[in-house]
Amino acid sequence: MEFSLFAHMERIDTSQDHQELYANFIDICKMADEGGMRAIWTGEHHGMEFTIAPNPFLSLVDLAHHTKNVRLGTGTVIAPFWHPIALAGEAAATDLMTHGRLEIGIARGAYNYEYERIRPGMDAWEAGQRMRETAPTLRKLWKGDYAHEGAFFNFPATTTTPKPVQTDGPPIWIAARDPNSHEFAVEQDFNVQVTPLWQGIEEITSLMERFQAAKAKHPNKSPKIMLLHHTYVGRDQDDVSQAIHELSRFYCYFGAWFQNKRPVEQGLIEALSDQEIRDNKLMSPENLARDLTVGTAQEVIDRIKRYEDLGYDEFSFWIDSGMSHQRKKDSLERFINDVMPAFT
Repeated sequence: MEFSLFAHMERIDTSQDHQELYANFIDICKMADEGGMRAIWTGEHHGMEFTIAPNPFLSLVDLAHHTKNVRLGTGTVIAPFWHPIALAGEAAATDLMTHGRLEIGIARGAYNYEYERIRPGMDAWEAGQRMRETAPTLRKLWKGDYAHEGAFFNFPATTTTPKPVQTDGPPIWIAARDPNSHEFAVEQDFNVQVTPLWQGIEEITSLMERFQAAKAKHPNKSPKIMLLHHTYVGRDQDDVSQAIHELSRFYCYFGAWFQNKRPVEQGLIEALSDQEIRDNKLMSPENLARDLTVGTAQEVIDRIKRYEDLGYDEFSFWIDSGMSHQRKKDSLERFINDVMPAFT
């Protein structure tokens, strides 16, 4: 089992400015690097203070100057917002600037809020088709003199400049959920990223079953699979209880953004009341205590051992949570010092 960090700037109010948030983001990422994590993942989102990440390549190039060993991954770029030539070129340039440390995760996107602003009228099905057309072009553009005729893009022979540093280009990961997405990824020999979000071990098991079924259809392929999950390592049970309530609040806001029904002003969604949060039984603290990777160090070890037994190659510590910077740091420090050594 290898370990990575999944992180962004995030806020649900204006109590912290962006400069402070970015300094905190760098601080957390340096901890991951110095603590021996394999990779750092950061994604792409637009117009949302909830996840502040308009271009992950910019963040990763800067992180390369603050870290030494960790791999640097897009977790994820939203494929339907990119032309393949632009995506291949920016990825190759990032690989050059990070001295061959880039990995590129690709997804169809999730928020209708973003779709209706960047590609009005596009739905999740079309977004998925665009992703499936875009992702296979990257290696071909990196190799060079590739012409494309497809449902969404047509262009004459093109070569990405610069070329990536890594032979055959950066490793490619596909964010997959349904069986067809797993099969697409495995058939293309792409790695797979999965997240059960607020769902628990049943979904974690099901996602692995979908991946294994895809591998069985393509036994000559050898992709890896990464589990991305909200994680908190508590000092004691009281600390864990506080974290679970904070994560419940985070997921209530996540659900509000996903439903795309509340007013948004200056990138901030209309605040949820305490009553609205209490009424959201799906995201209740009791459910999240059962279903997220939270607990004391030994409890988190036991949960991740179960994921390892299922066959996951990498566990990514999703740290976005609405918690204070210090609480995030304390949890990550306990993860590095008390949890990761159990897997080496």
